[in-house]
Amino acid sequence: MAVELATLLERYGESAVLASGGAVIGLLFGFFAQRSRFCLRAATIEFWHGKFAEKLSVWLLAFATAVLGVQGLILLGQLDVSGARQLANRGSLSGALVGGLFFGVGMIMTRGCASRLLVLSANGNLRALLSGLVFAVTAQAALAGALAPLRLAISSWWTVEGGPSRSLLSLIGAGPWDGLVAGLVWLAVAIFFSQRTGNRLWMWIGGIGTGLTIALAWWFTYAVSRASFAAEAVQIQGMTFSGPSAEWLMRVLSTESPVAGFDFGMLPGVFLGSFLGALWGRELKVEGFKDGYSMARYIVGAMCMGFGAMLAGGCAVGAGMTGGSIFALTAWITLGGMWLGAGAMEKLIGEPVQSIQPPAQEAPVVMPVAP
Repeated sequence: MAVELATLLERYGESAVLASGGAVIGLLFGFFAQRSRFCLRAATIEFWHGKFAEKLSVWLLAFATAVLGVQGLILLGQLDVSGARQLANRGSLSGALVGGLFFGVGMIMTRGCASRLLVLSANGNLRALLSGLVFAVTAQAALAGALAPLRLAISSWWTVEGGPSRSLLSLIGAGPWDGLVAGLVWLAVAIFFSQRTGNRLWMWIGGIGTGLTIALAWWFTYAVSRASFAAEAVQIQGMTFSGPSAEWLMRVLSTESPVAGFDFGMLPGVFLGSFLGALWGRELKVEGFKDGYSMARYIVGAMCMGFGAMLAGGCAVGAGMTGGSIFALTAWITLGGMWLGAGAMEKLIGEPVQSIQPPAQEAPVVMPVAP
């Protein structure tokens, strides 16, 4: 495998190989996430209502699978995440917590996290499409625009050095075997809830498949970095949606775009995978806003998510799943902030337990599209 990868890199270059791999992995993620209704927002709503049902079990299946996959690869010597930015770089604990809270509030208001908005956009949901665009604009503003000073100020409140200080496993004197055991415990919990709620087959397949793509992204970028002649130029990374969304926005608006890499192929791949999943399930439909109030709510929520994701260093997938699977301290703090922020906002606006459908007064305008 390493020889074949080296040959591809020599023939096509790092950018093309990374983008192609990102597209394939993104397509798989989009398909599995669409078919399983994978959504952190829906999982948090069920949790805070004490309803441990389908959406929570799917998220737990995906998270547990991601942890098991990543820690298993580390134990097999097929992955080394010590150079990943979530562990190697200086981090911000204050940014992780405040950013997570902002993101959790925002995903309740927009009825989906960043990845879910992209998945729904590919199914014809115009609310999600607009929210995704606002999310990308806000993320770019927080990265290098008008909101950057505020982001940097909050991030400076409480920082942590890179290395063992950012690894939750290192801080408690544990290692990959302990991480694997933790993943097995979460998997057992996920299976228990899945069996109790009678999850459909696609909930099982999609949840596990979504988690495997998280591990696959880590492994692929690491394998490319090992096989590349310019290994120091290849970033070891996993899946995330905040940075790539901002990057794609700048590609559309500017002729001076960054070099194509994993993120370049990943985002379109997720969109295509979700589209194929909806086509498979005959779920393509156009959905829009009913009134101005609902539109304003989605826009404000998307802004909260965009700023929160850049402040925290990742979205529900980037921090919650990707960072969580390598036990990055800031990622776990961000994930906790997301659950707390979502719970507080849900109680404030009274989000329904049946988390996918909007309340009656905001019923979308639906126009079926022939598959």
